[in-house]
This record gives sequence, C-alpha cells and structure tokens, in this order.
Amino acid sequence: MTLLPVIDWAFAGPSGTAEARARLLLLDSLGCALAGLGHPRVAAFAQAMQAGFPGDVALAGARLAPAAAAAVLAAATCWDEANEGLARAHGRPALPVAPLALVARAQGADPRLTLAAFALGYEVAARAGEAWRIKPGMHVDGSWHSLGAAACAARLMGQDAAGVARAVRLTACQIPFAIYAPIAAGMDGRNSFPAHAALLGQMAAAAAAAGMDAPEAGFAEARRIALGHDTPAVTAPAGEWLLEESYQKPFAGVRHAHYAAAAALALRPRLTAPPARVTVATYAEALRYAGNRAPRAAISAQFSLSWAVAAALAQGDLGPAAYTQAALADPALRALEASVELVEDPALTAAGLRGATVTIDGLSETIHHVTGDPGHPMTEAETLRKFTRFATPALGEAGVDRAIATLLRDAPAEGLFHVR
Repeated sequence: MTLLPVIDWAFAGPSGTAEARARLLLLDSLGCALAGLGHPRVAAFAQAMQAGFPGDVALAGARLAPAAAAAVLAAATCWDEANEGLARAHGRPALPVAPLALVARAQGADPRLTLAAFALGYEVAARAGEAWRIKPGMHVDGSWHSLGAAACAARLMGQDAAGVARAVRLTACQIPFAIYAPIAAGMDGRNSFPAHAALLGQMAAAAAAAGMDAPEAGFAEARRIALGHDTPAVTAPAGEWLLEESYQKPFAGVRHAHYAAAAALALRPRLTAPPARVTVATYAEALRYAGNRAPRAAISAQFSLSWAVAAALAQGDLGPAAYTQAALADPALRALEASVELVEDPALTAAGLRGATVTIDGLSETIHHVTGDPGHPMTEAETLRKFTRFATPALGEAGVDRAIATLLRDAPAEGLFHVR
C-alpha cells in the first residue's frame, strides 16, 4: 500500500462538503474529549503525564507539553465510547488525530492549517484502517491510527508532502497492535491505546523532520509479519474524502448497542409500569462484542447490550451518565439489567444487517437504523446539540458558544479545554 498519492492529494485540505464534515468531526471529538476529562482517572492520567512531559498546555489540572496533551485528549475522547467511527476502517480514524489538531488550534495555530492537518491525518488513517485487518483477540484502537497521527503532526510542524510521507513510513515500520483483553477483564487500560498512537505519530513526525526515513514497503511487511496478510491491501484511491463517510454516535457506548438502546427509548413512553421482562433480539456480531453481563466497570458497561438497554430505560438517555460509578452502583439499574434477555435474530445475522427488536412485557419496537448509519448522517444541528450536552459541564454555556465559533467559523481560540 502506498499512501503518497493520497498525501499529495489531501495535503492542501478539504473544501465544500468535506470541509464542513471535517469541522463537525473536530467539534464532536472535542465534545467527547471534554466529557472524558471529567472522569477522575483521566485527570489522574494528565497529572501523571506532567512528570515526564511538562509544558504550557493547561489540561485537567496539569500543564503538559503539546504532544502529551494530545495523548491525554485521545484517552479522554474514547472514555465514554461516544466518539466517531468509519465503517470501512473498522475503527475511529480521528481518535488520535483530532487531539493533535485541537491542541494546535488551542495554541493559536492557523485555522486553515489545523483543518488541513486534521483532514490529511484522517484520510491517511482511514486507508490504513482499510488495510489493517486485525486478528481475533486484537483491539483496533492505537494501531493503524498512528499513521494518521504522524501525518497530522508532520503537517502541523510545517513539513511538506515529502516530509509527511517520511513520517508515515517511519510509523508504518513500528505500527503497534493491541489486544482486547482489558475490555474483557473490565479494565480501562484500553483507553491508553490511542494516547500511544498520538505520541508515536508525534515522534515519527519529529524523526521525519530530522531527515530520518524508512522503506515504503514497511506497512506491507508489517501486515505480513503481524497479521499474516500476504495479498496487497486494497484501499480507497486519492480523490475520495473518506471523512465524508464517517459516522458520529448519537449515544455513548459501543455502536452495536445503539439499535437496542434506540428501541428501548422508543418504547419507554409507552410503558405503564416498571419493566418486568425485557428481551433484546439482535444480530450475532452485537452479541459477540457486546454480550457483557452485570458489568462492574465503565469499560465493561460500554460494551454491554443489556446495560445499554437498562440505562436507556432508567435514565431516558444513553450518555456519559450511564457509565458513572453512581450508575454502576445503582441497585435498581443493576436489577433492570439482570432482567434483560439477549437472543440472536437469525434473519438479521443471515442478511448481514444491523438492528434490534426490544420487547418489554409484550410491547415491541424494532430499529434498523440509527443516526450515523449510511443514509442517516448526523446533521449539523444534531452535532451542535450533542456537543452542547457533552461540553457544557466543562465549558459552561459561554464557553460552548466560543468553542463552536472557533471550530466552525475560525474565530480566535479561547479556552477550548478550560474547565469552568
């Protein structure tokens, strides 16, 4: 796989609908990061990073070097599992890329450069994700994303397309892979994977700026050695903005659970008594990846169909509040989760379709599409509502308005990460 044509094509940045989409993705990523920064573990991560990476970026009570701030933001962005994704990449290309661009923007970088660097990094990461098909037991976060982080970081440093390509080649020769084990064990170390990708990308960009290089064939060799892929990767060509295919999540938590959550929310106004029996019928992949029962940690709950349905019914929503310690300790919510039965819908599985039917005490609702699915993109108005909801606890109403003006209308950056 060669990414040089994509780098040359995307280097100048997007325009038109692609530019509008890139701006919304940056705003959505910032909202998810701000919500994540409110978790004590993320703040502790920031303060621990300060020991090795002190600097002048104020974040979660710490003062960090820009690369470390981006790493912390990457961890925060996925903390509530509400950030963007790209189906053809089987992952989230913006996860470590957006934080690099957001830190640069907060420090006064030119808005057009920031947008161009983000879009370039997204396009590189998206194509790397198309090619990098993980083995069972691996986790996607923090692997191919590092190529996009390298492209973004090199562009922000002012390197030309050749320098960006060097940074990507350098990263491809040390592309990491991670495993699913932390999620299965209910441990939140998974959230550090994208932080590593942000740091690796920044390091590779610095190495490229110093003139270091690596062979073009490094990515193919990595695919062969790590994954056993001997056939050439097939990816989207230059000229096609994959960021326009991205999805934004209407809810927090793994996307496989969103269909069931949406069905539960649709049923909720029709219920006349507390649910006694809840059944969720969905496709096999959702049961495989989100079949966690009785979760005791936020990361497990975020990958739990039964928890998503119970939280949606109890809270009337499925946002970050579903995964707090208070929610996890709520005996009524835990009892409701225990009453949820998960079964496969063989027709959905056979057809390769997504969706879910939720039945509560004889009442049923079927959902085949949620916001973000093909043909159902999140609108600007919906993005603004989600951002306002996620960011207001950190920024306040005035801060939310300033952040929107900064990222959508290139107003001066004021306090993008400042907690009120």
